[in-house]
Amino acid sequence: MWSAGVVIDLVWSDDLLDEARRVRAEVARLLHGLAVPGELVLTGGASLPGLLTKGDIDLHLRVAARAYGDAVARLGRTFPVASAHAWADTLAVFQVPAPRAVGLAVTPLGSEHDQRFQRTWQALAGSPRLRAEYNALKTATPGTDEYERRKSDFFSDVVRGPDLPST
Repeated sequence: MWSAGVVIDLVWSDDLLDEARRVRAEVARLLHGLAVPGELVLTGGASLPGLLTKGDIDLHLRVAARAYGDAVARLGRTFPVASAHAWADTLAVFQVPAPRAVGLAVTPLGSEHDQRFQRTWQALAGSPRLRAEYNALKTATPGTDEYERRKSDFFSDVVRGPDLPST
């Protein structure tokens, strides 16, 4: 895909699902060995069939609020910090060394960031319309600040929107 001189090669998530599931299982074992508690969830474009993705794998570690600080400290001794600009009181992001780009977002259970991840991907899983909008977004302005702004707005709209399946 071309946009403003930026080349982003997008792939279909269907081609990554098996690998993404294997990576999630491997990272779960690694976290267990590091005594980092929590629920590790496959998220992002490579987590659902029929989505366009830049080929990375996103993981979300949901940690009890009381264990969040310790989990982040332990992970920080093992993994490089990623997306430092996105860090907040309830969000830490690390890069998992692997042949393919693997990001690990960590949130306390029930926090704003935790709910944003959970609700967005739950809504996308249940809505062909949202998946089509997501794919259109991926091709519109990839690799630009405009893309990042539009993606953030899309996720905010999804979290607030009516397509969230009831639980």
